[in-house]
Amino acid sequence: MRTLLAALLGASALVAATAGASAECDVKAAKLEEAIAAKSELRETANKQTVRDLRTLRDAAIVLETYKYGTECERMVEIVKALAANPEKTIERGGDTDEDKAEDLLEAREPKAPPAEAAAPGAKATPPAGKAK
Repeated sequence: MRTLLAALLGASALVAATAGASAECDVKAAKLEEAIAAKSELRETANKQTVRDLRTLRDAAIVLETYKYGTECERMVEIVKALAANPEKTIERGGDTDEDKAEDLLEAREPKAPPAEAAAPGAKATPPAGKAK
């Protein structure tokens, strides 16, 4: 009886360990850097933004995996693979050069001061670097 119980516990532990290992997201499987090296379109200067976007998506997959969002990470890896596999279509889709959108994106990326700091009495407002009053 003890032998059977020990065997069942051992098998359960093995199944759990295997399930945990297979649940990990394999970001390296996207082989993004290899795709960039292999596709001449992605090495062209005019398509630097597309390559940056692909790397950002790959990095997002790494962050998702770090925070234990394995399913979402796997989906992101699939997206990166699909975009890298067809650079012509990816470049065509991502060809938006709307300056207003770009400025909005840059502004959204800037850290914001908490409301208490922004409205603190006696606080001296300093303009962002490169913008004098």
